[in-house]
Parts: sequence; structure tokens; C-alpha cells
Amino acid sequence: MSCYVCGVTLGRLFPRMRLSICAVVLALFGSTACSPEGDSGDHDTHAKPTIALVMKSLANEFFVTMADAAQTHQDQHEGRYDLIVNGIKNESDLAAQVALVEQMMGLGVDAIVIAPADSKALVPVLARARAAGIQVVNIDNRLDAEVLAEYDLAIPFIGPDNRKGARDVAEFVLGGLADRANVVILEGVTSAHNAIERRRGFEDAIAATGANLVAKQSAAWDQTKAAEVTAAVLVAHPETHVILAANDNMALGAASAVAFAGLDHDVTVVGFDNISAVHPLLRDGRIAATVEQYGDQFAVNGIELALDMIGGQVALTDRETPIAVVTANDLPAEEPTATIH
Repeated sequence: MSCYVCGVTLGRLFPRMRLSICAVVLALFGSTACSPEGDSGDHDTHAKPTIALVMKSLANEFFVTMADAAQTHQDQHEGRYDLIVNGIKNESDLAAQVALVEQMMGLGVDAIVIAPADSKALVPVLARARAAGIQVVNIDNRLDAEVLAEYDLAIPFIGPDNRKGARDVAEFVLGGLADRANVVILEGVTSAHNAIERRRGFEDAIAATGANLVAKQSAAWDQTKAAEVTAAVLVAHPETHVILAANDNMALGAASAVAFAGLDHDVTVVGFDNISAVHPLLRDGRIAATVEQYGDQFAVNGIELALDMIGGQVALTDRETPIAVVTANDLPAEEPTATIH
């Protein structure tokens, strides 16, 4: 059995994702919503376990792909566990994600696999989940080590070396430009560990290549905000040569702002995530490169680890996942056009 509970409704866009609004589900069905039939909410180790996947914005293709992979995995292992998939509408809505974790605790799930919107703010509620006997696996965005230590928590992390990925893609583009190229960094949510690490990776590459950092601003992972921020930055710094965006949504926004700016020189845009929406822009040069971090496997790996933990295999070791710089040359010769229903 699987169930989707989240703060946005994407059923019309993604028919496999049977989404509904948390408040409605909980109001109608109470603590038994989406639980296996007859489940009282207790953690019965002999019953089929229920795993909750708690993600960031399901308006972001990266997390939609992650959810789809998790659903496919559960379909293939239906007799092994039940799955609840949820996400928030806005990646910066920390309160909504905290509420989702609390709702999953109320449903009595056996494990929570979470891509936290904030590396610090989610730790207290996850500490309460662990105290309630719920296993927790951290994916995508690493929880803050100091805050985890304050709560005496050991939560395994599955994800890439974000700093290295950002450094690699930035060095790739900056290495092909003249010395002292003027660079702008578009950051994600500044309190998120992966945003911090990607910014640091970009700064490493800028220092290594002798480029010039002219501006650094957060666009909170959002495409529209990135377009607005980039437009303002290009007015203040029309001499910009490179925009390093910490995710592909922001790269898309930056590319649109560059197109409207009408500058007399090219501006190289870089992203991170390798979502399919950037592929047309990679092909025509509006985006120079992105980073593949194989995000579709984050949730699957997290679910597998959670099942091991529920089964008593409690080696809480982090698992680093691969990354790769992707350019137009790495894309298939032709890709089918996606159909949105």
C-alpha cells in the first residue's frame, strides 16, 4: 500500500502521484489515515512497516522524480512495506515540514526518510520522532552536526559531496574563460547545509581560477525569485560574465533574466541537479552545465536503509552518493518530449 499526503496537489500534472492535502486527510480519517488496515499506530515489529518519505517542494521536478522513484520501489516491494509520500509547497516553509513530521508521528509510522528544508530547524522534531521509537534517515540535505550533537542524535545521511559538485562544475566553466571573469552566485536557502556547501564549492572554484565575485544573493531555490534577483544584479553589475546557481530551478530563472537583459556580451549560467527542464537550455547554450547527483535514488537508498534499521541492522553509517558534471555533450542525441496530463 502507498499513500500521498502533502501540501500541494499535483494529481493533474503527475497522475501517478495521488496527492491530497494533509489537513483534509487527517480531519477525515484521524490517526488511521493512510495506515495499513487495522494498524493502531503502535510499532509492531511483526507487521509490515510503514515508511514516510518527507521531502521539500513537490513543485520542484527534482523531488517529483525522487517521489516517483520511491513509488516505483514500493510497487516492486509491496509485500515488504507501506509508503507515505509527502512534501511541502514552498522549500522555505519550515513550519509546514515540521508539521508534516508531526503528522507522520501521529500516524504511527515506523520510519521517516527526510530531505530537510533546513539543516537545523528540523532537528528538534526529529529528536521527538526518535524518542517515540521512529527510525529516521536523512537524505539530500545534511542535518547540522552541532545541533544533532546537542540532542544526542545519530541520524545517518545519504547524499553527495555538494561542495565538490559545485566546485567541479564552476571550475569547468570558469576554466574556459579569461582571467578575472566577473561571477555572481545564486544561493539556495542560506540555512540549508547543501546550500552552504554549494556556495563554498563555487567560492573554491572562484579562488582557484582567479575569477572575481561581484555579487552573492539567495534566491531560496526558487525560479521566479532567481529571475527577479538576477535582473536586479545585472542592472547593478552589467559586466557579469558568469552566474553560478545552486540548483537548476534558479538557473532557469537566471537564464530567463539574462535573455531579457539584452546585454552586449554572453553570460554563462550554471545549475545543479540535472532536471529535464534544463536540457533544452543546455542544448542551445543558455545554460552551460549542471551537476547530476542521481537524486532519484536518494529516496530508494533511504528507504532501504530505513528497512534495515527497522529490522535491527543499526549501523548508522553515512553513505556518499556519486556526482557528475553534465553538459550538452552528455545528453542523448534526442529526447522524447514530455507530455503533461
